[in-house]
Amino acid sequence: MLNVELTRFKVKEGMSKTVDEWLAFLNEHMAETLLTLEQEKMYVETIFRETLDGVEYLYWYSVQGQDAPEVEESDHWIDKKHLEYWAACIDREFRPIDLKTEVVMIPTAIRDQIK
Repeated sequence: MLNVELTRFKVKEGMSKTVDEWLAFLNEHMAETLLTLEQEKMYVETIFRETLDGVEYLYWYSVQGQDAPEVEESDHWIDKKHLEYWAACIDREFRPIDLKTEVVMIPTAIRDQIK
């Protein structure tokens, strides 16, 4: 069984430049980041960015295996830096919004590889 999610998080006001830095950091260290995803059984993780009515949001789309360890449990330096950015940028007063999964379309050949 796979866990497929899309969640919206609100960015703290005035943190757009730090979000730019955070996303650039992840892109610049992609090889190390991908190594940590394997440990989390994270098969796909994508971050989207949107501004609505002057409010900035980040969306996380993920396809993850069951019984995966949480990123907070990781000792990897990439994950620690990622969580530092998270704490600095994500508004904890805004309740994250999980969009409802209606249809998951993953071809059988791929699904069989990521169990």
